[in-house]
Order: sequence, then structure tokens, then C-alpha cells
Amino acid sequence: MEKGMSSGPLLDRIDLHIEVPAVPFQELAAPTEGTTSAQMRAQVQSARTRQRERFGPGSSRLNGRMTSRQLRKFCVLDEPGKALLRTAMESLGLSAHDRILRMARTIADLDGTDNIQERHVSEAIGYRSLDRKLWKR
Repeated sequence: MEKGMSSGPLLDRIDLHIEVPAVPFQELAAPTEGTTSAQMRAQVQSARTRQRERFGPGSSRLNGRMTSRQLRKFCVLDEPGKALLRTAMESLGLSAHDRILRMARTIADLDGTDNIQERHVSEAIGYRSLDRKLWKR
């Protein structure tokens, strides 16, 4: 990236930013019992069902396409969640408030909960903060 150019506006359009470190051979070779594809598929299908129910019969809308009005209605944060989001936006310089809320709503759906909790907000922020770590130098 050329000196003086800011990547912020471009990166704000990408919902998930994560760093994937190399996995040590011992970990790859070890027998583990993780989530199977079938279990993951069931979890995603359950989350999508929650979303369809939320937006009403016949709706094909998912969390990623929520309008501002729907965000205010379906992404209500408790005080700890609000405080965490406020702190993250101020200290990390994040400008993707709506994207973080959409992501937190989806994480809560995958978790099988109706209310967005502080831990959901924290995870969503984690998916947005990599861009600042890599590009703010």
C-alpha cells in the first residue's frame, strides 16, 4: 500500500477479518474430536431458522442484510455490551458499528440465544480488529 493511503474505507466493507496462524505439525497429526461437518451444518441451519423466524414468514432476509431500523429492533445490547462496543470503537478506531452489531447478532444466533450478550459483542469486535492491527502503522 502506498504511503499516505488509508485502507480503512476498503476494509470496513469486509465483514470478517481474522488472522490464521500456522498450525504446528503435532497438532495436525494428533487425533482430535472436533466439530464435525454435519454438526456445523446443523448449527448453521438452526441459526438461519432463527433468522427467518425473526424477520417473519416468507422472508429470505438474513442478519447480514438488516436495515438500520431492523438493527435497532433486533440488536439491542445490554449495558456491558454497549460499554464494550463504545470502548472498542473509541480505542480501536473502528467505524463499522452496524457491521459489528450484525455479526454479534449472528454469533448469538449460532450460540442459540435470543439476546446478544457481551461475549457475542467481544467476538464480533475480534473479527473486525485485525484490520487496525495490520494497517494502522
